[in-house]
Amino acid sequence: MTRIAGLVGGVVVCLVLVVGNAAATPLLAGSVVEGSFSSAAGRLSYDVYLPPGYSASTLRYPVAYYLHGLPAGSTAYGRFVYVAKALESAGLTAIVVAPQGATQADPDPEYLDHGSGEDWETAIAVQLPAIIDATYRTIATRAGRGIVGVSAGGYGAMLLGLHHLGRFAAIESWSGYFHPTDPTGTRSISARPWLSAHAFVSSLPRAFKVHPTFIGFYVGAQDGLFRPENVELARQLSQAKVPFVFRMYPGGHDQTLWTAQAPDWLAMLLEHLAAPDIS
Repeated sequence: MTRIAGLVGGVVVCLVLVVGNAAATPLLAGSVVEGSFSSAAGRLSYDVYLPPGYSASTLRYPVAYYLHGLPAGSTAYGRFVYVAKALESAGLTAIVVAPQGATQADPDPEYLDHGSGEDWETAIAVQLPAIIDATYRTIATRAGRGIVGVSAGGYGAMLLGLHHLGRFAAIESWSGYFHPTDPTGTRSISARPWLSAHAFVSSLPRAFKVHPTFIGFYVGAQDGLFRPENVELARQLSQAKVPFVFRMYPGGHDQTLWTAQAPDWLAMLLEHLAAPDIS
């Protein structure tokens, strides 16, 4: 792992509704519940991981929203189980929500609002948390919500988190990018500043005084496609004196890297969220 350390603002920076019944998932001590909801992007499905002991306790739990990569099919959200396994292997306790982020007709919506019936950001960042908070024993404030994503989901997590600082207290991007791209990841599909994380950097010191927020992101050293943009965002945040964590690990753009790093990065996310507490 490569780390670039710096001191930023006195902070050490390392740059380095249909709900089914809960059922035990193989290799998990907790359970996964399937659900769906009518949203601004149409009817979307989601999976919810509930930690061991959820049904027998009165605790309220922090929630990690996990966004999968794109382009993808309509069931790609179901591949989030490695995140739940990572939580359990690290002895961490949280709810994980993995929403559908694509359809067969639109495999790469980039988690953005595109217009009537295709407003993915509204569906996932606004409507879904309201449903989850109403259905499960969550810590139903921004202090209890974090958002994380992998690859295109990393872009989605970063952008939705920055757009909705009043809803999420922690944001992580795993091997993501920070402006909207086509399915190849090589061509920008919009020049609108609102859709680029880079455009928010200068405003974050003031915004974080109102909504203190953890930002963390990493990339593989051999990820030739997205490494340069990760390094550039780290440079911009450092120059703006915005606290953040950035790490670069040996490896490319693949599941091996994401699975290996998931326990540590989920621990980092949860360190910045409220701990499980009595209702």
